[in-house]
Amino acid sequence: MFLQHMMGVFYHPKQEWRSIRKEHYSATHVFLAQISILAAIPAISLFIGTTQIGWSLGSGDFVKLSVSSALPAAIAFYVAMWVAVGFIAWSVHWMERTYGGNVSFEECLVLTTFTGTPLFLAGLAGLYPMLWFNVIVGMIALTYTIYLLYTGVPEIMQIPEDRAFFFSTSILTVGLCVLVGLIATTVILWGTFVPLTYTG
Repeated sequence: MFLQHMMGVFYHPKQEWRSIRKEHYSATHVFLAQISILAAIPAISLFIGTTQIGWSLGSGDFVKLSVSSALPAAIAFYVAMWVAVGFIAWSVHWMERTYGGNVSFEECLVLTTFTGTPLFLAGLAGLYPMLWFNVIVGMIALTYTIYLLYTGVPEIMQIPEDRAFFFSTSILTVGLCVLVGLIATTVILWGTFVPLTYTG
């Protein structure tokens, strides 16, 4: 059912959001059956890309990571995806009553997970970690994620579209802050607790 909904939000998002709202997913199911798979896509792709192909800033010289340093980085990134999704869902649940919403944490988690699906799938670009390629794929995924957010909030939260617009903007702000936080944390970890070892 999840895969069907995931494809549906790409082809006809408004109708699919209504179908998703009728489903009743538990938080355990979302984390174990959905986020566990989605979060693995960028983690595994980046692990393979950085150890087997190497990344490049466009100069033509590829730099690879050793497996011993890339593996803990990939695991940390995988765990960070779980934490990020959970935190954003909690933030949505915390803010909802300000905008007239009254849904469960599970529904907020479902909204967060399906909205973030394009970003998770964009992690496949990590198999070829060329900077310009990853930036283009990431921007396309982010654009569609924003579209899904603005179409999904009024349906899942059951609030008028004028309030939903402002609520979606608040969620987007939280999501961007979390993204920046993840990048900053990654840089700090790479430089201190999980130093990277290069092989070429």
